[in-house]
Amino acid sequence: MSAIAPYDVSAFNTAVTSENKIHDDDVARRFGFTGALVPGVEVYAYMAHMPVARWGRDWLERGGAECRFIKPVYDGNIAHVTASEDKGVLDLRVESGGVLCATGHAILADAAAPPAIDTLPLGVLPQERPTASESNLAPGVSLGLAPVTVDRAALAQYLADIRERDDIYLREGLVHPGQILRLCNAALVQSVVLGPWIHVGSRLRNFSAARAGQELTLRNRITSNGVSKGHAIVEFDALAIADGAQVVAQITHTAIWRPRHVVEAA
Repeated sequence: MSAIAPYDVSAFNTAVTSENKIHDDDVARRFGFTGALVPGVEVYAYMAHMPVARWGRDWLERGGAECRFIKPVYDGNIAHVTASEDKGVLDLRVESGGVLCATGHAILADAAAPPAIDTLPLGVLPQERPTASESNLAPGVSLGLAPVTVDRAALAQYLADIRERDDIYLREGLVHPGQILRLCNAALVQSVVLGPWIHVGSRLRNFSAARAGQELTLRNRITSNGVSKGHAIVEFDALAIADGAQVVAQITHTAIWRPRHVVEAA
C-alpha cells in the first residue's frame, strides 16, 4: 500500500445564490446543519485531484471513480483529502474539522470502447418546470438539459472556485471532471422545481477528456425513486456527451430530492 501526499482545499460554497436553498445558511441551519453545504459535486472535484495526481490525463480518459458524501463540508473550512493505493485501487477520504465527510475510490481501467450514444435517451426540457414529484421523477423518465459549453474563461473561473492547483486543465484546455458531474445536477434542476435537496453520491467511468469549447449534453434515464429513512431518493444513469458524438463519461447519480426534514416541516 502506498500513499499520495494529502491535498488541502479551502472549501468554497459555489452555490450560495443557487435555487437549492440547502446552500443557504439559514435554511441549512433549520435542517440541523452548521451552515450552508458546499455542493457535493465540488467535494467530488476536490477528490478528483488525487487520481489525476496519480495517473494524469490517462485517468481523465479511462479512469473510474465512486464517491459517497457522508457529512457536510462547510464554506471556508479546510477539506483534507487523502488517498492510499492498494492493488491498483486508490481509496479516497475527505475530512473537515476532524469529521469524515466523504469516501470513495478511483481506478485506472483498461482502455475500452464507450457505450453507444443511443444507449440512453436525450431528455427534453419542459416548457414550464413542474414541481418535483414521484411521477415526474419516476423510473424511465429522462431529464432535459440545455447544452453547456465551457469556454476558457468559464474553465479558469471554475478552477479558481475549487482551488484546483493542477495546471493540466488550463495547459491542455480540458474540462474538469467536476464540471462533467455538474451536468447531472443541472439536469435535475432544469427539469423540475425542487425544494432543498442533497447530492449524496455518484459512480463514474471516464472514456475521454472533454475540451474547452465543446458542447456538452447529457443522455439519461431515471432508474429508481424510493424512500429510505424518510428521504425520497432518485437515481439515474447518464452519459455525458461532447459535440453530440463523443462519450465523455458514464455516470450513475444519486440525490435526495425531498429530504425528510421537508416532510416533517409540512
